[in-house]
Order: sequence, then structure tokens, then C-alpha cells
Amino acid sequence: MREIKVPVTRIEGHGLITVELNRAGKVSRARFHVTEGRGFERFCRGRTLWEMPAITARTCGICPVSHLLCSAKAGDAILAVRPPRPADKLRRLMNLGQFVQSHALSFFHLSSPDLLLGWDSEPATRNVFGLAAVNPQLALDGIRLRAFGQEIIAALGEQRVHPAWAVPGGVRSPLTPEARDRLAAKLPEAMRIATDALALYEKSIPAWADEVRSFGDFPSLFLSLVGANGAWEHHDGRIRIVDAERTVVADHLDPARYLDYIGEAVEGWSYLKFPFYREQGYPDGVYRVGPLARLNCCDHIGTPLADEALARFRATAGGKAVTSSFHYHYARLIEIVAALERIRIYFDDPDILSARVRAEAGINEREGVGVHEAPRGTLFHHYTVDEHGMIERVNLIVSTGHNNLAMNRTMTQIAHRYLDGQKITEGLLNRMEGGIRAYDPCLSCSVHAVGQMPLKVVLFGPDGELLDEVVRGA
Repeated sequence: MREIKVPVTRIEGHGLITVELNRAGKVSRARFHVTEGRGFERFCRGRTLWEMPAITARTCGICPVSHLLCSAKAGDAILAVRPPRPADKLRRLMNLGQFVQSHALSFFHLSSPDLLLGWDSEPATRNVFGLAAVNPQLALDGIRLRAFGQEIIAALGEQRVHPAWAVPGGVRSPLTPEARDRLAAKLPEAMRIATDALALYEKSIPAWADEVRSFGDFPSLFLSLVGANGAWEHHDGRIRIVDAERTVVADHLDPARYLDYIGEAVEGWSYLKFPFYREQGYPDGVYRVGPLARLNCCDHIGTPLADEALARFRATAGGKAVTSSFHYHYARLIEIVAALERIRIYFDDPDILSARVRAEAGINEREGVGVHEAPRGTLFHHYTVDEHGMIERVNLIVSTGHNNLAMNRTMTQIAHRYLDGQKITEGLLNRMEGGIRAYDPCLSCSVHAVGQMPLKVVLFGPDGELLDEVVRGA
């Protein structure tokens, strides 16, 4: 057995990829390792339920809104209340702002240098600054689009990162008319940027044919929330699972009963859990979540421009599920358009200005599950409390964890396609990083790591001897 190790950068966190070769010098397996842990589930014990939204929001500086809103939903379940209608709409508005800012960060800042400058371009300039040098308008657009999403979050929660705003039972405050009007004035530019980027991506697809075929293109299940009548959903609804044919495997699953259909495996070589679909066992029950899964699972999005884009997206797979993880980027851009269209609807809704935004209650249940769609995928917060609301147990399943099996399979596929010989070439390194980056993983959320873990690629031979090692981002 021979093994290659590859560092990965330009993701939220750092990781390690190892590639193992057999005696014939061919790739036998590739693994994506997450090698640090800190355990939010453990140190939240003993804190109060009302602290949990603010505490879990600190899991990550990129995803605080996702954890904030999901934690508040778990609190709703323990209080046994349904937030007032304005509060539900305001939470949705903040989550849509999070979709815009997070997807913009992923596409424009982290992935566009690979997509638009080329996988074999000079590493020193294959970054957002290099992108700005050759396409300053696109780079500036990315900054402005992300800023728009962040402004929505700040207008509701008074700050862009770690807003202490959603609480069990609702939210602390509505949007002000002045903030709504200011944001509404910026919406047309945000939509122009999103549709331009979507058009650029669709025009460029033929040039990426090889990457589309080799960056995680395999049959799997897809899991997401869907709303009434199968509509695209990001904050409520029921769980649907479809296969590569887009045949519904399971539908109307109660998110609070996730343990009935999702298992969690662990491996000794990574701190990241390996969730799987129980019906198919481990590791055969591999499924994907996030933008690609949401577009494969839903019947429609429900807004005009996004539904038109969804039809084009599905045409690339003949109406079946789009199975290439490379097209996470495509799905991400469509979701930005969908989010902006829904934001426009909320700006016209007087409920977002209502002061009736919180239901008051005490501890009425000892256990609660919050589930919603973070930009990267389905997020679960599961709490058990005592009669005073002190946390006794926490279980978190985050988007990156759901995709763990798929990311590992993607690494093996890319290594098979691009590894030539026993050396880690720049082209292989870039493509393995790009394969991971397509999922937009957040290792801080997934393993709660402290500090930095540089991503490495290491190549081992059939007897375990080190053949090559490359470290990037140390």
C-alpha cells in the first residue's frame, strides 16, 4: 500500500487528504481527514437553554446565523411554543441573508479563482487578488453581493457576525422601516450580480466537462427539507430523500425523529462523524446535503427566475438528479437568485415590521430538536434539559458531517483521474482541493476545531512507505 497526503486550503478550516496506492501503483483509496476536535456537545452541558443560541453561534465565524436559528428552533420545541408569524418571517429573512453572504463567499472568493483562472494557473496568483487583477468587476461584485447579505443580518441582529437576536419562542426585535427601505434600494444591484454570475457559470460549463465528470460524479442519495407541495424550503418543512434517478426514497419524514433514519458512524482516522441513511446501512447509505441536494429534492422553488434556472439545471441531467458535486457551484448560484427573490417578497410584507415577535413560555418539554437548512446543508440541534432548563445532553449534526462520506468518495474519484505516477503534482493538488471546496465544507462547524490545521496531501506506497508529501496553508 502506498499513500499520498494532500493539504487543503481556501475552505473554512483546514484538512488533510491521504491517497493510498496498491502494488500496481494504482489508487486504492483516498481519505479526507479532520484531525482536531473540541467538543461543543460536551461543554454546553450545564448551561441554560436560553444561552444556547448565543453559545452555539460561536461555533463558527462564518455560520453563526445558521447555529443561532437552529438552536432557537430547538428551544421552541422545549418551550412547546410556535413563534408568532412575524418572528417566523424575520428568522427566514435572516437565514436568506445568510444564504446570500455565505454562497457569495464560497463562489466569488473561494472557488472563482480555480474556475475562472484555471486549475493549472500560477498558484501564487490563483486567489481572489489574482481574480481581481484579471476581472475586477467580478471580484467587486462578489464583495458587494456578500455585503448585501451581511447587511440584512446586521439590520436584524445589530451586527454582522454572532448576532444575539433569535431566542427560544421568537426573536428580540423586528426590522425597522428605515432599514427595510435602505436594503430594498440595494436589492436590484444584488439581483444583477447574482444573475450575471449565474449566466457566466452556465456559459462556462462546456469548458469544465472533465471536472464535472470527475469531481464527485456518482450515484448517491440526496437529503433536504422540502416545504408544502414539495417546494424548496430553508427553515421548516419535512425531510425528503431522493436517489440519483430523483425517485423519492423517503418523504414527509419528521425532522425531530431524525435518529430513526439517520445513523452516525465514527472512524479512527477523523474527528468528523459519518452520518448515513439507516435503511441502507454504513457506508452504503451515503447521501449528500446542501445546495445540490436541495435542488434535487424539491419539486419547484416557487419564484420565477429561480424556477427558470432550476429547469436549466435539471436539463443538464435529463431530468434526473444532478449527481456531479462540481455542480454544487451551479446550485449555489441558483439559490442566491432564489434567496433574493424571496427577500423581495418579505420586504413587501408588513409582518416584518410587527412588534409581536416572541412567545413567552417556560420549560414544557425535556427534549427538543431544531432543524433547518444552513447554506451548506441540513443542520440538526438536539437538546435534552432538566426541569429547570439546564442542558443535560447535546447532539449536533452539521452539513459538512452529512457530506463526509461523499467527500471521501470524491477524493478517491479525483485521485483515480488525475494521479499519474508517485508524485503530487500541482494539478492534482489543486483539483483535490477544488473537489473538497465544491462542498463548501466548514470544518470549524463540523468538528469544532481549535486553532489551525493545515491541509496536507500525503502519498503512501503499498507497504506504507512515504512517497511524497505536500503542505499548503501551514
